[in-house]
Amino acid sequence: MVKLNKIYTKTGDDGTTGLATGERRKKSDLLVEAYGTVDETNAAVGCARLHTSGDLDKILARVQNDLFDLGADLSTPDPADGSALPFEPLRIVEGQVERLETEIDQLNEALEPLNSFVLPGGSPAAAHLHVARTVARRAERLAVDLASSGEVVNPAAIHYLNRLSDLLFVAARFANEGGKGDVLWVPGLTRG
Repeated sequence: MVKLNKIYTKTGDDGTTGLATGERRKKSDLLVEAYGTVDETNAAVGCARLHTSGDLDKILARVQNDLFDLGADLSTPDPADGSALPFEPLRIVEGQVERLETEIDQLNEALEPLNSFVLPGGSPAAAHLHVARTVARRAERLAVDLASSGEVVNPAAIHYLNRLSDLLFVAARFANEGGKGDVLWVPGLTRG
């Protein structure tokens, strides 16, 4: 269990941060950027939850816990030399991805069919969920970039981020009165 007695350690004053493995990396490292953006996604989901209740809020609470798991996953990279870590790292598993798919399907059943792209907005919950969705997409891009750079990234972590942005889109529509309150894109509306 994590125990935090002191919030500041001064160890990051040199522009580095410690990974769960004990390795130090620059705070500008792509790995740190990726798990930092997962943390940002979690904060955006927390803001959205100020405006949700019921089943949707329960889904988002599970997502927030998953996002901490995901941050732990990304901040515990496998050693580059292929050796094993001296402890069992926390990893996102496909079961978490499958749960998101089930929740997407459940929420989507209650939605009006789409006939246009949706603009971020509508209710406060929906607007915040759209912000969380775009931050989750950025986290996904960074994780994909990280994997492309040669870093070993758990494929389930990338799958999770991909499904999460889908869930947040459907959740935003759900929060907009099942899609009735969606703000729809009208192509060329302001061209005059």
